[in-house]
Amino acid sequence: MKASSRIVSPLVRAILGAVCRVDSAELVRIPRKGPLIVVVNHINFLESPLIYTHLYPRNVASVVKRQTWDNPFIGFLANVWEAIPLDREGTDLQAMRRIQEALAAGRIIALAPEGTRSGHGRLQRGREGIVPIALKSGAPIVPVAHFGGERFWDNLKSFRRTRFSFRVGEPFRLRAPEGALTRATRREMADEIMNRLAILLPRKYRGFYPDPEAAPTRHLDFLGGTA
Repeated sequence: MKASSRIVSPLVRAILGAVCRVDSAELVRIPRKGPLIVVVNHINFLESPLIYTHLYPRNVASVVKRQTWDNPFIGFLANVWEAIPLDREGTDLQAMRRIQEALAAGRIIALAPEGTRSGHGRLQRGREGIVPIALKSGAPIVPVAHFGGERFWDNLKSFRRTRFSFRVGEPFRLRAPEGALTRATRREMADEIMNRLAILLPRKYRGFYPDPEAAPTRHLDFLGGTA
């Protein structure tokens, strides 16, 4: 963790606290140390700095799109927080290697399987890239869902604070399949992970995963209250 984060993180949290009323009580359920994969839903730019600053001083590395660095200020924060750039157009082997190195070093990796912002807050279908990361590392996965951030820009224009709520689910590991890992199996695994996010959300936000209570969990090994 960079020394500059000790200055930047509390400052950013204070700024965000002025425009957001954050319900972060459940984040205490996230272990203080990795290796750990935190999977989140992706609404807009807001969740990454909120997750990082509310988990600080835990050693978190977010996986973010490479275009993040096109914005000088957001790119600055990404550098301070040692985010891992990802090329979403194909298989980014360098990013995958950096993710595995971070997990091997005991860091917490935060990533959004949806891959792109929804804007409206309803879950989109998760991509399969989370599967090889979880299987190769063997790291526990903790689902962290949030809602309320979709109203941020409208609230800001009206000088209202945004209520932003975090919900944390039960940790689990992804179980390696017997035999070859087929594309169909990867798809099943990704959907099972996403359903663990959906189950934490109010129904109106569940989107592609409307009935997570009835979804299968045959590829998941649950670890109880802590990872």
